[in-house]
Amino acid sequence: MTKTILAIAAALGIASAAWAQQKQPKVKSRKEAEAYNAMVTAPTPDARIQAAEDFLTKFADSDFKEMALQTETLAYQQKNDFDNMVIFGERTLEVDPDNIEVLVALARGIAQRTREHDLDKDEKLARAEKYAKRAQTLIPNWSKPNPQIPDEQWTEFKKDRMAQAHAALGQIAFVRKDFANAEQSFKAGVDVAPQPDPVLLYQLGMVYGAEAKYDEGIATMDKAIAAGGVKVGGRDLAAEQKANFEKAKASAASKSSAAPGSPPQPKQQ
Repeated sequence: MTKTILAIAAALGIASAAWAQQKQPKVKSRKEAEAYNAMVTAPTPDARIQAAEDFLTKFADSDFKEMALQTETLAYQQKNDFDNMVIFGERTLEVDPDNIEVLVALARGIAQRTREHDLDKDEKLARAEKYAKRAQTLIPNWSKPNPQIPDEQWTEFKKDRMAQAHAALGQIAFVRKDFANAEQSFKAGVDVAPQPDPVLLYQLGMVYGAEAKYDEGIATMDKAIAAGGVKVGGRDLAAEQKANFEKAKASAASKSSAAPGSPPQPKQQ
């Protein structure tokens, strides 16, 4: 994610598309303003969570309740605390079902953590799909929360969130083993993203691998590596998968050339 996108995300003083169309929320006291400022300027996820909890405890009827809940949702997302992200995300949507940031976060989080053999797989995927598609309908008309944000930067920010919604739909289709729709959704995400996204490229490459489209998978992993790779500890998952695809491609070619009745293969120069 670019610094521009991060800066705009941090500047979202209005939490949702719906708020942007309504009268600006107002603080009711100096103490509320100070507590709100402490929440949005807290330097770490844990600090933001604590500040948001303090805000919600002291100012339960605040016009900024939604923003406090959103702050906790996204802080838990940063901490990879999925359970709490869902809890606070759902609480945010109770206040405003059209909170785009939370819709996208929940769609991606639920889709990424749903497995093929989960007993509630269908329910979770349906919920994630609902959130992703709702976000996609809202993003095109998402108004700038701050008129000082340049139009070009706001457009880039919206494209990034649309890419994340496409990615959620791609992951949902992948878990369902609907690889054709997974490929279509991930490609749409890659195409709309304002800059190359290594995770999106990696996910698209994994779909190609599942479809045995090894050339496309290798080329896509190369793009993911060039965009920074997908690092876990000292490993780059994109580089590892590229190597796996190269081995699978070689194995498939070897089996094909050894099959009875196969035409002779040209010698390598």
